[in-house]
Amino acid sequence: MMKMMVVLVLSSVLCVSADGLHKDLNIAGCSDSDGEEMYTLDGEEKWYADFINKKGVEPQPSFIDHISYVEGTYESAEANQQICRQNLETARKVMKDVPVEQDPPSSPVVYSRDDVELGQNNILICHVTGFFPAPVKFYWTKNNKNVTEGTSSNVPYPNKDGTYNQFSRLEFVPQLGDIYSCSVGHQTLDQPLTRIWDVEKTQPSVGPAVFCGVGLTVGLLGVAAGTFFLIKGNECS
Repeated sequence: MMKMMVVLVLSSVLCVSADGLHKDLNIAGCSDSDGEEMYTLDGEEKWYADFINKKGVEPQPSFIDHISYVEGTYESAEANQQICRQNLETARKVMKDVPVEQDPPSSPVVYSRDDVELGQNNILICHVTGFFPAPVKFYWTKNNKNVTEGTSSNVPYPNKDGTYNQFSRLEFVPQLGDIYSCSVGHQTLDQPLTRIWDVEKTQPSVGPAVFCGVGLTVGLLGVAAGTFFLIKGNECS
């Protein structure tokens, strides 16, 4: 039985500079339990529909000029979901005997957004790719306790091979010894895939300081010796 129908629309390919082409995509999809509609530019999310909280979200990176979408974009996305589910039901009747290939996600990769500084606000990022159908479910823990506050997940993004990748984020304040985990669930998995990440603070190496100190000492001795022989040479002449 077909579990997921996804429609990809290449809205436009724009040549905006001599650097090359840019890809602007509108991506829509639906299943029995999930829906997705998003607008992207070169793989960066510009806007997506949050069907749980009933609103549009603009998670644009800070290095671009912010793009705002017109009022009614979210309502249009909800209407598109109804059309998508009707098309999905039709496709099920026509293609009921066509099996759907499923791909499990890769092992999660967990990393911090910024260099770890103890006591400073940071964000942990968990990424998986290569799965079909979408989405996956993320679960975070801190010191073996479930964490939901400060977590968020982007909508699945299609890869070129037809699979998906997806990110989840956890806001946190690093404290030495804390242990975090990100687990990923998917319908192809009997058990979630889990990656552990612990807070480590690398202390500055004493090696460079030692070598610098030795080099300075040797340099000063060289200057002193040169001055001594210069004076002796002048006395002899």
